Amino acid sequence: MRRPLSAAPFRHRHDREIFALAIPTFFALVSEPLFLLTDSAIVGTLGTEALAGLGIAGQVLLTLVAVCVFLAYGTTAAVSRKFGAGDIPGGIRDGIDGLWLAVLLGIAAIVIGWPLGPAMVDLLGASPEVAPHALTYLRISLLSTPFLLIVMAGTGVLRGLQDARTPLAVAVASYVANAVLCAILVLVLDQGMAGSAWATVLAQGGGAFWYVAAMVRRARAAGVSLAPTAAGLRASASAGFALFLRSVSMRVVALVTVAVAARLGDAPVAAHQVSHNIWALLVFALDAIAIAGQSIVGRYLGAGDVQGTRDATRRMVEWGVMTGLAFTVLVLVILPWAWIPFTSDPEVRALITASLVVVALLQPLSGVTMVLDGVLMGAGDQRYLAWASLWTMLVFLPFALVVPSLGTTPVWGLIGLWGAYGVWILARAVALGHRARGGAWLVTGATRP
Repeated sequence: MRRPLSAAPFRHRHDREIFALAIPTFFALVSEPLFLLTDSAIVGTLGTEALAGLGIAGQVLLTLVAVCVFLAYGTTAAVSRKFGAGDIPGGIRDGIDGLWLAVLLGIAAIVIGWPLGPAMVDLLGASPEVAPHALTYLRISLLSTPFLLIVMAGTGVLRGLQDARTPLAVAVASYVANAVLCAILVLVLDQGMAGSAWATVLAQGGGAFWYVAAMVRRARAAGVSLAPTAAGLRASASAGFALFLRSVSMRVVALVTVAVAARLGDAPVAAHQVSHNIWALLVFALDAIAIAGQSIVGRYLGAGDVQGTRDATRRMVEWGVMTGLAFTVLVLVILPWAWIPFTSDPEVRALITASLVVVALLQPLSGVTMVLDGVLMGAGDQRYLAWASLWTMLVFLPFALVVPSLGTTPVWGLIGLWGAYGVWILARAVALGHRARGGAWLVTGATRP
């Protein structure tokens, strides 16, 4: 007897809408690190100091992106609610205000970041030989900040409108353009670090123009004014502040983890860099499901469908666990050879292997955590997410900070550090799971009070 469609494995009734958003999002996410590796290879031809300068400036820009990610996530939640409620003009109105907020924040970043550039480069420990390269790249790339933030806000709008294909097209086109322009300006026209930075500005500018043009067309079709509204800017900023606190807490965890690894020795921090990059690559697939969750949950709650919200959430959590289990197997399979592209040092090799065992075991739990984070974000439950991020960070810190004082071998020290990271993931899963099991986050309607 044939099983019902909803009960068949991999053929759940929500799978199609999850895949329609998650698959394009995954490819959009992985396109960034792939093309950034191309940039690094091109800048590497300028010498070690230039490549190090790119790394220093990149950390500053990465922090900026991390604290402004609310422009994408907050906008997705707001717009998807309006979409689910059938209020397309209202969703576009929220999107327009989000774009204006992105422009204002981008201009503020330039005004503040330009004079503080030398201090930020020095704070990250750049040597006298590296600092000029880092400062050149940072100051020119800061000019792309309004474009970058427009892209983030525009991505959030289109995902809220259940369109993940356009952000994929923009991402791939921008990163290809960046790589091509970087090659021309650096390798052909010999513009050095400035050429690499200007390639970023031009590529981000093209992506921003694409999003603005798309939003102008949609706004005119819906009869929505392109001018900003004070209420919309306040709403975007209010939601953004909670997500800002969440992002800061997560950055603290990342920075403390690196700092503790550095105190374990040169070999542990080198091995941690490799294992953390592999972890980050796996997170992209899980984050794609989480971002799909933002769009789907916002749409269901906007339509007032609480049961549909719970059913879709349960299915996305199942996919998070299944994907995590697949990654566990994958990491364990490649474990004997995972170190080969990165090092020939026997000590670093052993440390990479040991830490990746913990990375593998954490994948199913990470899948649950990532998906629930996206679900609650799509519900607009930003205040809870902010407090949960703060408290779970405080849970993590004692476990991480005690690691260097244990006096263990480097292998057990690095395993202990990843164990502390696992405590943080577990604390997040408990906090988010407790919230998801309740009903306080299931606020229906076109807007969340």
